Amino acid sequence: MKTQAPTKSYTLASIAALIIGAGAYGIGLFNTDMALNEKGYYLCIILYGLFSMVSLQKTIRDKAEGIATSKIYYSISWASAGISIALLAIGLFNAELLLSEKGFYAMAYVLSIFAAVTVQKNVRDNQAFASQEITTAEPLQDEFIAE
Repeated sequence: MKTQAPTKSYTLASIAALIIGAGAYGIGLFNTDMALNEKGYYLCIILYGLFSMVSLQKTIRDKAEGIATSKIYYSISWASAGISIALLAIGLFNAELLLSEKGFYAMAYVLSIFAAVTVQKNVRDNQAFASQEITTAEPLQDEFIAE
């Protein structure tokens, strides 16, 4: 399977989306009037969500590339991704926040986890492209100029 490297603009856009999403979420948490334990809950949820989505993307990619992946880890990755989203949804549903604030946290969260998956995909695509170039590179040959 021939892999094409992602463009620099796509790579930078995905990194920017991750920084913007996670940064906005963090700034929102810092500036809210929640109790400290609530802020900690929402901070842990985004960290758990980012990790679980990167792990899920890695597992799916490993499986697609024929790299051995245990069924239990594959299942745990899917469950963990779903649980992290469910925990955010349950937390926001029960939070005493304005609807606009709940929407803000939900959108920043979704942007962050999507961008984390995209950044991980770009990393894997770049690695695959680099290893593909190494294995298909032709040996250098001396060229002589006939006079």
